[in-house]
Amino acid sequence: MRNIVVIDAPSNLGLRPPAPGTVPGCHKLAGALREQRILQRLNALEGGVVVPPRYDRGDWQEGDGVFNAAAIASYTCRLADRIEHHVRAGDFPLVLGGDCSIQLGASLALRRIGRYGLAAVDASHDFRHPGNSDHVGAAGGEELALATGRGQEDLTNLEGLKPYLRDADVRLFGIRDYFDEDTAELAGLKIPVVTVGDIREWGADALARVTAEAFATGQLQGFWVHLDADVLDPSVMPAVDSPDPDGLLPDELVALLRPWLASPHCVGLNVTIYDPDLDPEGTAGALLADVVVDAFAQA
Repeated sequence: MRNIVVIDAPSNLGLRPPAPGTVPGCHKLAGALREQRILQRLNALEGGVVVPPRYDRGDWQEGDGVFNAAAIASYTCRLADRIEHHVRAGDFPLVLGGDCSIQLGASLALRRIGRYGLAAVDASHDFRHPGNSDHVGAAGGEELALATGRGQEDLTNLEGLKPYLRDADVRLFGIRDYFDEDTAELAGLKIPVVTVGDIREWGADALARVTAEAFATGQLQGFWVHLDADVLDPSVMPAVDSPDPDGLLPDELVALLRPWLASPHCVGLNVTIYDPDLDPEGTAGALLADVVVDAFAQA
């Protein structure tokens, strides 16, 4: 049994302000899940906090590229240091975000070690880049593009390791069936996109097992799982920045995650986007903690 090590990555650097003069509240995700006693329930070890730089977009304007880029680059390297240490030690890092840009820390860490895959569970593709959009700016909606080498060099080529992920080693799950903005591009790149409808048609458990088997073959040394809370339906997870309808239900998400987390080839998991500021009663946070704990439980 590997040790689960919980690492806090409370960065909100990759999201736009929810309102003028405010900052995104997803930096409180880790504290909220700790309040749900996630460490104790998982019998996990303490991995500490990687403290992010201050959120400050300065005089950034549309067209200036990714805001907070220098801060994100610095933070990505420091988070990668922490994750790399635990993966090399044989631990299983559970990284509590934060926005989706923290996934760059995991991808960089694993790129330092070798070649790894990514199972991204998200409502949207997060594949915005200068080649397909005039609105690049928020790294939290661009992290998959950045990790695969698309975008500005100060984020895509840290330590000269571009790309952190190869297109062929990425899989997307839980995309809303009506999101077709990047579908054609991803299809051309042969990056599989599994929608909510696909999961319900083929079965979450079956899909996850096939994916785990695919990641266990070939030249990969393992794979990482990225979980964005907005993959859940807003009826159960309204506390996200983009609560789009027709998402997964908790049991479906657990069924998808469980075979991956049980695989010896899975080396870590990060959880992102849940915003406690949008959850005054804490019910969505409690549900998210339950999902993560249940996903680690083996039948």
